[in-house]
Amino acid sequence: MQLSITHMILNAGPVGKGVMLTLLIFSIVSWSIIIIKSRLFRKVRLDSEDFLATFWSSANLNEAYDAASDFEYSPQATIFSAGFNELEKINKMRKSQEETEPLEMQLATMDNFKRTIRKAASQELDLLSRSLPFLATTGSATPFIGLFGTVWGIMASFHDIGQKGSASLAVVAPGISEALIATAAGLAVAIPAVIFYNVYASRVDFVEGEMDSFSTDLLNLVERDLLSRVK
Repeated sequence: MQLSITHMILNAGPVGKGVMLTLLIFSIVSWSIIIIKSRLFRKVRLDSEDFLATFWSSANLNEAYDAASDFEYSPQATIFSAGFNELEKINKMRKSQEETEPLEMQLATMDNFKRTIRKAASQELDLLSRSLPFLATTGSATPFIGLFGTVWGIMASFHDIGQKGSASLAVVAPGISEALIATAAGLAVAIPAVIFYNVYASRVDFVEGEMDSFSTDLLNLVERDLLSRVK
């Protein structure tokens, strides 16, 4: 009697095969997300390190802005570019009345700058978090999908026992084995999804902290520059 996993899957009923196909789809999509996110976070880390080194070594904001486009995967570079473009718009609108505009009014216009960098940071965070909910769903749903396949298989086995009128191990073992494969498959799909979801969620939190820190530093630089020009 063949008891290989492949043989048991191929000889399972329609419901069992449907469960295994569903788990296979979840597994393929999950591992695709895991691989893509792994490459993405690596590029984010490298580009962020290089951009921050370039930013703090730049002579002025214009020089840093010219270099920012070279760091496509750096959230900090995106935040800085968005903030710099908003500063350019603010300066153009303020040029004609710069001499008579009170300091309080000039600082009030910085609200636009703050909203711009917050929006850019939020968009970058959404991009990094994209597809992670699927891993969370996979980790929580696939064990129950596998369990459903197991329960259904056991029900079918008991039905066969009733028809054959025998409950010997030789009669019961093949059907129960086929049923338990679904539970094992569900766990095999869920465990990597849960592990990598936690890993990537932690990395998203880390990048968010770095973006907040950079946004604060950038805001301080701009406000100090504004105060020095007013004085």
